[in-house]
Amino acid sequence: MRQTSQISKFTSLRAGFAALSIFALIGVSGLAIANDAAPAAAAEAKPVVPGKPKVDPAAGEALYSNGDASRGVTACLTCHGPKGQSATATWPKLSAQHAAYTTKQLKNFKDGSRANPVMMGMAATLNEQDMQNIAAFLVKQPVSQGVAQNKNTIELGQSIYRGGIAAKGVPACAACHSPNGAGIPAQYPRLGGQWADYTNAQLLAFRDGVRKNSSQMTAIATKLSDQEMKAVSDYIAGLH
Repeated sequence: MRQTSQISKFTSLRAGFAALSIFALIGVSGLAIANDAAPAAAAEAKPVVPGKPKVDPAAGEALYSNGDASRGVTACLTCHGPKGQSATATWPKLSAQHAAYTTKQLKNFKDGSRANPVMMGMAATLNEQDMQNIAAFLVKQPVSQGVAQNKNTIELGQSIYRGGIAAKGVPACAACHSPNGAGIPAQYPRLGGQWADYTNAQLLAFRDGVRKNSSQMTAIATKLSDQEMKAVSDYIAGLH
């Protein structure tokens, strides 16, 4: 009888341990499942951050060449020529210009920080994506070629471009726009091959306070004489 009672107690203890083991396993399994589910739930709950719109040179070419009548966008080609190769110094050559620089100028025209009645009207119809697309198209076009015309000032122009004018505190243009006029992407524009009359007009605009979207160029232009501006502008036209 005593032995039977001991067996019964032993059986009860085994049953208790078994139950505890089952509960423990259920608890561990449940914890593991919860841990596996948590990252998935967190991933699903993570907000999607929209990326920057992809730049589209093909869309830029379409706007540049044809405009968009439905939005009042005029074709850039009308003034700046096929592929950014303008036919006259009234309008600058835009081919191969650094995309970031072109985009910045269009933004400046739109916000009024660069004043030009014609370009301010043109830029007003463009959104930022349009500007980036047009710039992406232009940067892929062949580099503009030009020739210095004035043999009498070529040495003066070269001296200013490559060495500056120490007595006036004028730095060498090549320091920022590179020895061949290719510029430095995103910071300093390509100048080589540009129309001399256009470059000269911009230097005058900086000096006279008409163009105000580069304090660095304003400071430099105020130190140059008319003769020095014309000489360096003509020299720049022949750079390539």
